[in-house]
Amino acid sequence: MMAKLLLIAAGGTGGHMFPAQALAEAMLARGWRVRLSTDDRGARYAQGFPGGVTVERVSSATFARGGLLQKALVPPRIAAGSLAAVGRMLRDPPAVVVGFGGYPSIPALTAAVLTGRKRMIHEQNGVLGRVNALFAKRVAHVACGTWPTEVPAGAHKVHTGNPVRQAVLDRAAAPYIPPGDYPMSLVVIGGSQGARILSDMVPAAVALLPDNLRASLRIAHQARDEDGSRAQAAYEAAGVRAEIAPFFSDIPRRLSEAQLVISRSGASSIADISVIGRPSILIPFAAATGDHQTANARGLVEAGGAVLVAETELDAGGLAGHIAAILEDPHRAETMARAALGEGKPDATARLVALVEELGGDAS
Repeated sequence: MMAKLLLIAAGGTGGHMFPAQALAEAMLARGWRVRLSTDDRGARYAQGFPGGVTVERVSSATFARGGLLQKALVPPRIAAGSLAAVGRMLRDPPAVVVGFGGYPSIPALTAAVLTGRKRMIHEQNGVLGRVNALFAKRVAHVACGTWPTEVPAGAHKVHTGNPVRQAVLDRAAAPYIPPGDYPMSLVVIGGSQGARILSDMVPAAVALLPDNLRASLRIAHQARDEDGSRAQAAYEAAGVRAEIAPFFSDIPRRLSEAQLVISRSGASSIADISVIGRPSILIPFAAATGDHQTANARGLVEAGGAVLVAETELDAGGLAGHIAAILEDPHRAETMARAALGEGKPDATARLVALVEELGGDAS
């Protein structure tokens, strides 16, 4: 008898694809067949998926990019992708379809609705994305990575948390070393390749710290190539040791060794910080759709694990004050670390797996 099939539909960004990958790995381990439905952009992330996952590229598009002609072609491209998805679904019916957001998830979810297949979605952020909002009342569950997440009336939401990579799980609840009179680690992360405003403001804030605190800092700062040299020069002028790169492959280790993290509040960053359990200063991306990064940060901030600074209110002096207030108060820093850990959901993947297996229990 052929194993049950899970069809995962996800858009072409890491925020959608990383939790989708975590679910794929877990379901393969439980004996399911797994197929990933995405577009050409998403297929680049598919290289990180296990070899047992079949990747199908669908015709899709987004209204967010391109000129008038390209936007006019979006509906027919999505319609073509949906019709093709119906055909594949009839030939090899999935027991469950799970959408992780993004326009490339529309064809598979549309086909699931038209063919009556069991289906659910996972929303990483504290505000539903456009596609997930479109399907929220047409699926059995809206699995929420951030809590609380507002969903339309009549939709069934479940708090699962956001799945994190195995490298993060390996560092989950790593013992926290509170700040003291020894070298301290400050980690600065922002989006997939850093954030310009952090590359400008954090070095300026560090330069304003008391001499003894500044001398103790060792900084790992994720910055874009075009911003890195400027940030490096600012740190050197302040007499601070800093390692700057557009991407750190060992972020879980760096987070586990950090006394403080300064970060954007993307869903994956919040999940990593809370699962490992570190105090943080969060600066939501002001232009995020629906201000979802502020919503992402809410739980961690209300629990006492993080300080929130709105991008519109960010300045070097205020940021320096927040950094000093945490690093000069070991008790507060340790309390924040425990509070952050209390918000972590290291079992997020297991919670998603349980929903999928429950939904697909009587599927045929």
